[in-house]
Parts: sequence; structure tokens; C-alpha cells
Amino acid sequence: MGTFLGFAVTATLLFCMAQGEVLFYDFVVNETPIEMLCETNRSVLIVNGLFPGPEIRAHKGDTIYVNVTNLGPYGITIHWHGVRQIRYPWSDGPEYVTQCPIPTNSSFLQKIKLTEEEGTLWWHAHSDWSRATIHGPIIILPVNNTNYPYKFDEQHTIVISEWYARDTKDIINEALASGGDPDLSVAYTINGQPGDSYSCSNGSAYNIMVVQGKTYLLRIIHSGLNEEMFFGIAEHNLTVVGMDGAYLKPLNIEYLMITPGQTMDVLVTANQTLGRYYMVFSPFVDTNAPSNENVTRGIFQYNGTYNHSETPVLPELPGFTNKSDAGNFTIQLRSLNSEEHPSTVPANITRNITITVSVNQQPCPANQTCTGPDGSMHSASLNNISFSAPSISILQAYYKVDSG
Repeated sequence: MGTFLGFAVTATLLFCMAQGEVLFYDFVVNETPIEMLCETNRSVLIVNGLFPGPEIRAHKGDTIYVNVTNLGPYGITIHWHGVRQIRYPWSDGPEYVTQCPIPTNSSFLQKIKLTEEEGTLWWHAHSDWSRATIHGPIIILPVNNTNYPYKFDEQHTIVISEWYARDTKDIINEALASGGDPDLSVAYTINGQPGDSYSCSNGSAYNIMVVQGKTYLLRIIHSGLNEEMFFGIAEHNLTVVGMDGAYLKPLNIEYLMITPGQTMDVLVTANQTLGRYYMVFSPFVDTNAPSNENVTRGIFQYNGTYNHSETPVLPELPGFTNKSDAGNFTIQLRSLNSEEHPSTVPANITRNITITVSVNQQPCPANQTCTGPDGSMHSASLNNISFSAPSISILQAYYKVDSG
């Protein structure tokens, strides 16, 4: 009897660990005034009045319900970037692919099922370019009573974003209609602050206050739309230990390169002389298309007694077009693949699929002025097939609409 009870208690505990907790969040999407770079009468779509938006924090294996209320002027969806949503795609978010937009003045309860993810991910709008301002972190902690595969003292979340001078929906709609390049962003921001390198920024910059000798986990999220970014901290080495909700073999480097949509978990030890050191994001450009070559700066600032008015030290980062340094960083990334965190990659390949992603050109329609190359229109494709959004989601059509 005692053995049976012991087994039952153990089984119950394991079941509870496997199921995780159930968490609830409320997101309200609304146009909200934001002062940025001397723009005093500008309203943008954000969640809960925050830019970046609110953080979702959970443990591996938890289930999260997010009630999304859309008070904006047009329909939007929310996507949980990097969450696998295994056997539950209905709340995944891509507009007209897994779900229809949430109409204005209505709500939709979205379910997020965390399974194998652990580390840093993010959520964002998945409707046109609205994710430029509708986005935020997802922090997935290890299962209770388990540990990280590395040690640190404190953690900070860093969200890099792009800021546009006009409404992003207007920008993309105009570009699609004319076939030309969309407006460039006018600034990059770190946790909503453009940094002190921009005029009209009033010297504002995101600061991390650190204690000499401590190690910090930086959860870096690239929520920008277009540009890949180099990142470094002056006179400090970085150790990349995670990417996109999974652990990596520790990679000790002087800089990293992160692409739009990626997340990276990075350790940095405050082991330098007391002072103020710039953290810099600088774009990496590997295309002939127009690019925003501005940078954004935050400050890695030590606690202690020293001259706090001295100009912070700048890091040395690769140049804007340095493909070699970008590639040298990327090819060094490796999965942790430990006993506690295995990489279950299929070894038996039974089919190869080739996908070609292209930006093509198509002729300008009659009686229309186009602003693409030589008066044509840009047109994206996969394997030379373009995509136009249907009137209902593809997933809904697959399951609920009669054939034909």
C-alpha cells in the first residue's frame, strides 16, 4: 500500500511538472501618443500603453491565455514568435494563414502552449507592418526546481526596434501600390529609447547599472523590420549561450550579429575599470536596397565613485557592409546538445525540398505610375509563386470549408 501511495504521489508530481501552470494576460491594442525625436503629436498602435509592449513571463511547459482586445482602427493579429504551438495552431497569429484579423472593437482569447521552448522569445503583431510598434518579450524560465546550464547574477531584457516617421500601415500600403521601396526607419531604439546619438533625443539612452564583478544575462530581442545588427559593449567580451528559445554551446566573442526576428541570450561580466561604456547596435547591410545606417546606443554603467560626466567609451564593431565578420560569427553557433538539453534533429532524411526566396520585378499595370526599378514593381515570391491574402484564413478553409 505504501509503495502504491509513493508511486501515486510521484506520478502526480511528474504530471504536474509536465502540465505546468496556467497563466492569464490581458492585452489592449490602442492608438497611444508617444513623444519620440521631437514628434509631439504622434499616436501609434501599442499594447497596454507600452513601447515595447508588456512582458510575458512563464516556465517551460506552462500554458498561457492572452485576451487580446483590439481598440485600433483596423484588424490585427498577434503571433508568438518561436513558440511551436504543437497541435494548437489556431492562436498562432499569421494573418489569413492560421487566423483572421481581430476586428476593431472586439476581443480574441489566444492560447499559447509552451513545450520544448526555454530561454527568450517574443510576441508581435502579424498584420502588415504593425509589428513595428506592437511587440514585446516572452521570457521562458526553466521548469521549477531545475537550473540554467550557466550561472549569472542578474538579467536584463533588451529590445531593439525601428522607429518610423509616419504610420507604418500607410508606408507599406503605399509601397505595395506603387511597387517601390518603402520608407526607411529614421531611428533605432533600445527599449523604446533612441539613445544620445540622435538630435532631439534629449540625451536619453537606456542604461544598465552594474556592479563590478557580477555577471549579467542580457536577453536581446531584435524586433526591427529590416536591418540585421551588430552589437557590442565597449571593452567587454560577450558569451552567447542561447538563441530563439534554445541553449547554445557558450561562444565567447567581442561582438554578435542578430537578424530581425531573432533573440539571443548573452552573458557579460562587469570586469572592467569603474566607468560608463556604450552598448551599441549598428546595422549590417548586405543588399543594394536603401538602408538606415544610423546606430543606437545604450550605456553599461558601473556603480561606484568615478567621474560620471565623462563620455562613455565606444566599442569597435564591424563596418556596415562587413559580410566576412557577420559570417564568421554565424558559423560558430552550435546547439548545446547536452544530456539535459539534447538536440533531437532527425538523422534519416527521406526527402529534400528546395525553396527559393526572391524579390522579383513585374511590369507596371497600364495607366499606373510605378516606382520600382525602371518603372516596374517589386514582387516577392517563393519558388516564383506569389501570395495574396484570402478572405478567410487558410487553416480555417482547410478544416471548415467544403472543397471547391
